[in-house]
Amino acid sequence: MKIIKKYQDKINGVLSTFDRIIIKGHIRQFYSPSGKRHFLSANNILYKDFGSYANRVTEDLKNHIKQLTDKVNRPYIYLNSSKISKEATELKALKDNPIESGLICTIATVELCSSLQAIPNKETQKLELRNVNRKCLYFYFYFLYSEFGFMHIKLQSWFPFMVQVYINGREYLAKKLDKEGIEYRRYDNSFTYISDIEKAQEIANKIESVKLTGRLDAIVSKLNPYLSTIQDTFSMGYYWCVDQCEYATDIMFNNRKDLEEIYPSLVEHALGSLADVVPAGEIIKEIENVTQRKRRNNRYQSGLNVWSPETSLMFSIIRCTPKKLPHKILFYNRWYTWLRVLVLIKNLVFLFVVVGQ
Repeated sequence: MKIIKKYQDKINGVLSTFDRIIIKGHIRQFYSPSGKRHFLSANNILYKDFGSYANRVTEDLKNHIKQLTDKVNRPYIYLNSSKISKEATELKALKDNPIESGLICTIATVELCSSLQAIPNKETQKLELRNVNRKCLYFYFYFLYSEFGFMHIKLQSWFPFMVQVYINGREYLAKKLDKEGIEYRRYDNSFTYISDIEKAQEIANKIESVKLTGRLDAIVSKLNPYLSTIQDTFSMGYYWCVDQCEYATDIMFNNRKDLEEIYPSLVEHALGSLADVVPAGEIIKEIENVTQRKRRNNRYQSGLNVWSPETSLMFSIIRCTPKKLPHKILFYNRWYTWLRVLVLIKNLVFLFVVVGQ
């Protein structure tokens, strides 16, 4: 990165690693006709009985999750509207019932989903198991996990039991630094100081996808006991893939003054470089939207400034949003002494882990 070389006398460290990661788990056989037929045959389920069978499995799952939540004396909360913030609900649960680690709360809410349903085929006059869009109950599990830090898991209560996992790469790295005895300071979702930054980067580079998915398998199997039946039927469980991923490089300056001296020129250069891709007005609008949204986030309790040529204040975020691509590039600083370049990747086309390990 040219900026590092050019301003190396003002920079005391650079760290590149994952930020937010959203991983989805699918039972792939439930998305193929042969896989569905095999499941019904192996478990002696008739097409006409699938609906009642699925209802029983869902009820058992609901009861299991309520018992699991009650067992650790944590709140089980049902939200009857999508307008109610799940994050705000989780934060309140943590404030009202503080914990150092473990399950914060379980939130249940109805959402749209892709589910399995036995439907008549008009041509063959026979029932078929199809993937259809409908509504069903989802469970959100919020954790302060010993290995991953803050994370949450979203589990579908109906076949095919899609699961979504949110983890934060920097939370994950912080836990590994604790284990290695490396001192650090954090501000918001960033490191402002690391005693051995080269070792920290080495650890960050060794985050292995196969080991990560193995840990996710272990966690999810405790949440969904029916997974054992699925594994017995198909000889495999969830197929994990990255749905969204943020990868960020934090450039740590010696002091705030060094960063402030060069930041406006960096912003102007970035805006000029992006002019052919994204209209300046569109970039400014994205900056304002992100800033307002971040100020409403109660997790970190931090404010943001915005710089512009007209006001001579400090830009916080530039979000590049090419209309033809699902990816984004963010370029911003915060109150402290670091500059971040972040890439958000959506709709990944590569596989996260190879099946048949």
